[in-house]
Amino acid sequence: MRLAELTPIGTRIETGTLEFTADDIIRYASKFDPQPFHIDAEAAKTFVFGALCASGWHTCAGWMKTFLAHWAEESARLKGQGIKPPKLGPSPGFKNLKWMRPVFAGDRISYSVTLLDSRELASRPGTWLNSTFNEGVNQNGEVVIRFESSVLEFT
Repeated sequence: MRLAELTPIGTRIETGTLEFTADDIIRYASKFDPQPFHIDAEAAKTFVFGALCASGWHTCAGWMKTFLAHWAEESARLKGQGIKPPKLGPSPGFKNLKWMRPVFAGDRISYSVTLLDSRELASRPGTWLNSTFNEGVNQNGEVVIRFESSVLEFT
């Protein structure tokens, strides 16, 4: 089964929700983005955001975490029904990444993916390029992250 058969173009899929705790924000940023407003709650008060906030890359990683968990569940569901799930990955890239709002400690971000297009690669029959629109929305309904990406599919 192809992804476009499973999820019609334009269908928005909720992949999951993550809560960003202060400890998670500091732990991630200490390793990957050690700027004061990501690793020190007191110092963060003097920066533009006014409080400790997650690295944008952390919010991206959150999207990937929820997508992979969703896809593992979906693949298991399909296999349980005797349907071979699409084989996805890797991604050739993303574009138009926008961090719309900061993610603060205690925020709960709900992530989604929408299939925009699916086309077979002329240079690789049996390989499909799927284009997606992806978002993260906080508990107040505000978009915090938005980007477009692509993922290869093999049949």
